[in-house]
Amino acid sequence: MAKKAAGLAKPMNKTELLADLAETTGVAKKDVASVLEALAGAIDKHLKKGSVGTFVLPGLVKIVAVKKPARKAQKGVPNPFRPGETMDVAAKPASVKIKVTPLKKIKDMVA
Repeated sequence: MAKKAAGLAKPMNKTELLADLAETTGVAKKDVASVLEALAGAIDKHLKKGSVGTFVLPGLVKIVAVKKPARKAQKGVPNPFRPGETMDVAAKPASVKIKVTPLKKIKDMVA
């Protein structure tokens, strides 16, 4: 089992992350960068329009593309912030949102 990592005072930028992963794994920094690029490409293939819409990084995260349908404009809707008043709600076009869900290993890291 891997040893527990020390906490950080500030988040790592891309260069620091590549250097840390290269040092930890003993792999060249250039190779680590190419692996991360390949991972981004795999995520792109999974979430692209017309594909499965789900990507799972085993044990860490699940990324899902959620399709939100279009919403028609509405008039005379009760205002939730000012009871007794009505308001008009603008129409919204259909869109795709990204939902990222942490899996067991991430949840265990925080606990």
